[in-house]
Amino acid sequence: MKLLFLRHGIAEESAGWRGKDYDRPLTDEGRQLLAREAACIAALDLGLEAIVSSPLPRAFETAEIVARRLGMLAGLRREEKLGPGFDLRRLGEILDDHSSAKAVMLVGHEPSFSRTIADLIGGGRLHCKKGSLACVRLEESAPPRGDLEWLIPPGFLAR
Repeated sequence: MKLLFLRHGIAEESAGWRGKDYDRPLTDEGRQLLAREAACIAALDLGLEAIVSSPLPRAFETAEIVARRLGMLAGLRREEKLGPGFDLRRLGEILDDHSSAKAVMLVGHEPSFSRTIADLIGGGRLHCKKGSLACVRLEESAPPRGDLEWLIPPGFLAR
């Protein structure tokens, strides 16, 4: 299975946001950049069968932009396990729901994405910037283990 980890786009800054951090949406700039990234993701022809998103608005809005571009709105699902506290154990639970899929995109947050990817690939350091896309080829599912195939920064995706 191929796992794609897409970090949400540019969101309202927490310092200037008057609501709960949970509810911070994407900025207009974030939406525009993600529309360009979604076009690049579509051109990559990743063979996605599902898009699973954190329920937080900034992540779900990111997932909707990509799903709409890929014609996959029906395959988009909110998943509480991708919210705060996402880790390798929760990833395993999500994978159980998609065991027959060949490619699944997960849309979520830092720092949990970088830590989970590092745990998944057996160590190392990486940082998923807002709007970056990582691909891990899953070799084992219980416990999840795989190899990092690539990590594309958001500036490259938005070109």
